[in-house]
Amino acid sequence: MDSELKITQSPGNTPIKKIPKDYFPEGCGFWFTLSDGLDNKKKIFFRDSTHGNGIPESIIVFIHGNPENSYTYRKVIKNIIDCAEKPFRIVAMDHIGFGLSDQATYEMVCMDHANNLLQLVKFLDLRNVTLIVHDWGGPIGIGAFLKDPKRVSNLIILNSTVFPMPQTGITYQNFPGSLVNWASGPKIIPNNLWGAFAAFSIFCKPMNQTKLFVKMIFSIVAKELGIYRKNEKIAQKIFRKQFKSKLNTLSSKRLVRQTPVWGFGNTYIEPQLGRRDTSSFYHFIQENINDLWGLNGQKIGVRAICGFWDPSAKSEVIEQWIKNLPQLKGYVKIFKGIGHFIEEIRPKEIANEIINVAGLV
Repeated sequence: MDSELKITQSPGNTPIKKIPKDYFPEGCGFWFTLSDGLDNKKKIFFRDSTHGNGIPESIIVFIHGNPENSYTYRKVIKNIIDCAEKPFRIVAMDHIGFGLSDQATYEMVCMDHANNLLQLVKFLDLRNVTLIVHDWGGPIGIGAFLKDPKRVSNLIILNSTVFPMPQTGITYQNFPGSLVNWASGPKIIPNNLWGAFAAFSIFCKPMNQTKLFVKMIFSIVAKELGIYRKNEKIAQKIFRKQFKSKLNTLSSKRLVRQTPVWGFGNTYIEPQLGRRDTSSFYHFIQENINDLWGLNGQKIGVRAICGFWDPSAKSEVIEQWIKNLPQLKGYVKIFKGIGHFIEEIRPKEIANEIINVAGLV
């Protein structure tokens, strides 16, 4: 398949029909047709825009997690555009089953999304990349780029991990409490309400578990009635509408169901594909990240910016990152009073770190 057939500006079968103007600049939204793997012939969306005067040396690549999409980086991107002093290029994509990409046809996990991402990266020949990862975007983005590691110059970690989640303290099985915890979400929330739950969770502020449970119920009901938070109405609609597809919902739920074994790898039964094993995917990352990107490898620039109210921000997780990428030491920022989706709350601080580490000043 030649390049003319690989790239189009026509969407596939995304459930999102009304695209906000700030999803991508005019003329900068594209769909890439995959040609390999389980998602062969599906279209993944990516924004590809250049900003500033001159030829950009730095490419900033945003990899989202779950249950969000690349639109969650809109505020960070705006701040970079407003503050960067040198030209740069932005690439932000949606995984299959999310945002403006095609709908899922099976329950996807990180190794599937990473395979798709690597196809896009190689096709666009992205180099001198500053890689921004959040949530499951960590194993997806890092898992893809470690297959071609010299493409990456810098890494920004936002509430994510690629290592076995320490079972001490708060975990996704006991956080934020016994009444309601993140890992139990797929069992508690019906499929038809998953989108409303996603829109709630992405903007959820730290609170005790009883208040959180009550607020979640009221928020889900309100969104089903078409009532959204005024200042985030468009974003909440986008995060909700992507799960109008049942298989998008099941794929998103599968990722949440994986949280108890985050970083460990596991075997599970996918309804259509049968028995699957994620262990080799995680082992590859854990066995190679230090050698390829650490002090004895490329010694890439690394920063971590995390919301404290989240298991991925606990000290044991940060220590795992520093052990494997020692150059991160001294460049970790933890914000109290903020939860998992820090890119929605602290976009300016994230943008400043990206600008500094990518040399855009």
